[in-house]
Amino acid sequence: MSLFRKFFGAGNDASDEESQSEFNNTPSSFSLLPVDEKFTYNFKKNGGKFLYCENLSEVKDQFLNILEENDWFECEALCYEPKLFSMLDENKLSYDKPQNPKFLFASCENLIADEGSVLFSSNQIKQNKPNDLPINIIILATTSQILETKSDGLRVIKKKYDKDYPTNITTIKYFEKAKDEDFLQYGSTAKNLYLLLLEDL
Repeated sequence: MSLFRKFFGAGNDASDEESQSEFNNTPSSFSLLPVDEKFTYNFKKNGGKFLYCENLSEVKDQFLNILEENDWFECEALCYEPKLFSMLDENKLSYDKPQNPKFLFASCENLIADEGSVLFSSNQIKQNKPNDLPINIIILATTSQILETKSDGLRVIKKKYDKDYPTNITTIKYFEKAKDEDFLQYGSTAKNLYLLLLEDL
């Protein structure tokens, strides 16, 4: 998907600032943006760390980079999804009944574009509330999981889990401590969140 390359490829801060001020000056044109661009803009604005990956090999490389950056080798991780265990095993990370996990490694239900948030259910975080989860979170998601609104996400969950409907459906939206907390953030703990976004469209 070339738009991610366009959006993040060069890593040029000046062009980033230009594009952000361009969005800020024209709110009506922002609403016309493709859903994936809107998500990446809002997610980064919320303080999330975004890593676009074209294939599984890049996912594994970026995961390793995150571990190196934070010195999370040979530590405990919180992970409830067997499909993710192999990446933890490859990096010698312990996840069986962790006492003091450094980070949560999870997938998600969907990515919500209009607020730049990540939608979870009991399938990823069991019955934990966001505040009970580790401060550090690494999410593995795909580009096809990006949806416009939270209600779109709930509709997809309802369709996907016809009978075995998950519980504890919640979003995490704040990924850095706000300088001036508004009442919407009251009671929520900011998370240090990395998103490994795998291209699947």
